Amino acid sequence: MTNSKELFSEVVKRINLPEDKAEIESIAYLLLDKKWNLTRTHILTQKQITVNQAEVDAYIDRINTHEPVQYILGEADFFGRSFRVTRDVLIPRPETELLVHEIIRHVKSIDQPAILDVGTGSGCIAISLALETPAEVHAVDVSLNALKVAQENAMRLNAAVTFSQQDILTEPITPKFDLIVSNPPYISQQEKQNMKPNVLNYEPHTALFAPGEDALLFYKVIAQRAHQALKPGGSLWFEINEHYAKEICETLKANSFEGVTVLKDWNGKERVVWGELFDNL
Repeated sequence: MTNSKELFSEVVKRINLPEDKAEIESIAYLLLDKKWNLTRTHILTQKQITVNQAEVDAYIDRINTHEPVQYILGEADFFGRSFRVTRDVLIPRPETELLVHEIIRHVKSIDQPAILDVGTGSGCIAISLALETPAEVHAVDVSLNALKVAQENAMRLNAAVTFSQQDILTEPITPKFDLIVSNPPYISQQEKQNMKPNVLNYEPHTALFAPGEDALLFYKVIAQRAHQALKPGGSLWFEINEHYAKEICETLKANSFEGVTVLKDWNGKERVVWGELFDNL
């Protein structure tokens, strides 16, 4: 028998990652919450609990190898819901919630909207939109293993999403949609050397890195395909690498998108680019 504050202190003390104190504490809080149902209030009030020390040791050992705590837990929170994650999918990021929030606001003016999520991964974007809007939502990914995770999340959260396997680089988008959204691979091969091991060594490279030397390859291909696949007045939404906002805006404009807009996240980083298509009226 121990108390939760002592357990929290032990976990924080034994995590030896090269992160600041706040980040290490956030990992500890998440571990205690998900594995032992201990809230911050429980920790502050030193709730008495019984834990298996060997289990605690095992979790800390895995964390200290830089394995993301979300993979250790098998879940990650996104837009107020818990999504299953494996090493076949990227861990949903809080920054991506901005993309979902803005799309929810945008589709309110569309009657019976149809949405396509390209490169769905865990399904967090598609499922959130299916649950938060009246849209008919479709989602594609090149990875069958990722699609299995996304389908499991949709079933668990009771979300109506149609999933299918597709390589967007080689296959066109055939149905007509009101909105296409994508958080595609946008890290260049040159950036590998500057990446943290918790990302580089554990998250799927096909979802992180654009193939070859062009970090914007997916943006260019999706913008071209979206031009043919969007209904008149439809819109294309991207999550972006903050360093490429100008280039991605130019890509949309080159494909006849109008009103191209950049949105910043709460850290002040350029995070979302979107535009509307009218020349196919």
